[in-house]
Amino acid sequence: MFHVVYFEPRIPGNTGSAIRLTAGTGATLHLVEPLGFDLSEARLRRAGLDYHDLAHVVVHPDLEAALATLPGRVLAFTAQTDRWYTDVEYRDDDVLLFGPEPTGLPAEVLDHPRVVERVRIPMLPGRRSMNLTNAAAVASYEAWRQLGFPGGA
Repeated sequence: MFHVVYFEPRIPGNTGSAIRLTAGTGATLHLVEPLGFDLSEARLRRAGLDYHDLAHVVVHPDLEAALATLPGRVLAFTAQTDRWYTDVEYRDDDVLLFGPEPTGLPAEVLDHPRVVERVRIPMLPGRRSMNLTNAAAVASYEAWRQLGFPGGA
C-alpha cells in the first residue's frame, strides 16, 4: 500500500487527522522529525480519536532515514509545478510527500534525487494552499481509487 509522508509537520491536529486518514485507507503514515509538537499532545490524540491502534505510524529522525525505508517512487506535492496529481498512474508502493503547514516542501527536498515527480492539487487562482490533511486526503483517495481500493469495503 502507498505511503503518506509528512515532512516536519507543525500542527498536531493535522497529524491526528492524518492518523485517521491512513487508518481508513490502509496507508502507512511517516512523520519526519523535527515535529512541531509532542506525539502525546492532547490535540493530536483528540484529532486521531481512537484510530491510533488502527494506523501504522512511523517516526523518522530525518528525510534520509525515512526514504531509506521506502522503496517506491517519491511524489512531492507542491504548488511549484503544473502537473496535476490526477495525471499520475499511482503504484502500490508510491510515497506521497507533503511539506510542513506554513511553508510547504523546501527546495532541497523538492530537488532530492529520490523525488521523481512534483505534482499539485489544482485550486482557484489567488488561494495560497489547502489544509495539509485535506491535501493528503485528496491525494490518498485518488491513489487508493486507482489501485482499486484494496481492502476497502
